[in-house]
Amino acid sequence: MDGELVGRTRHGELSLDQLAELQPGLGQLMPQISQRYWILYYAARGGNWALAHYQLRGIRGLMRIGETTRPKMAKFLRAFQEGHLGAIEKAIEARDWADFEKAYGEGIKGANSYHATTGHPEVVWQLPPTPPEHLVLTPIQEGKSE
Repeated sequence: MDGELVGRTRHGELSLDQLAELQPGLGQLMPQISQRYWILYYAARGGNWALAHYQLRGIRGLMRIGETTRPKMAKFLRAFQEGHLGAIEKAIEARDWADFEKAYGEGIKGANSYHATTGHPEVVWQLPPTPPEHLVLTPIQEGKSE
């Protein structure tokens, strides 16, 4: 790797190009986004608005990574964030379940439309029928945990 920028570890060296290839694409990011979107719903339904907002911020962060690693998809990811996630965020901030549920459902329709538009009509997301069991989805008093 003479003359190339390299990263060194105790295991060897990697070129800048090799490091770039290791960055996650949407195939790796979307399952994480999907899980957070699932948790987001049940947290809001349970009244744990803080957890819902935390999941929303996590989704935005993952989508920003996707914008960087898959620039051809950036306009779709930004549009989803500005439109659907923006509406969900307003409902979370207002703690308005009716507005949240409507915005969330529109987000599902929007995501599936984007999947079809970007050449992946086989990817149809749906809300899992059961809440995640590994998290407390009801309100938590500050400074206390179960």
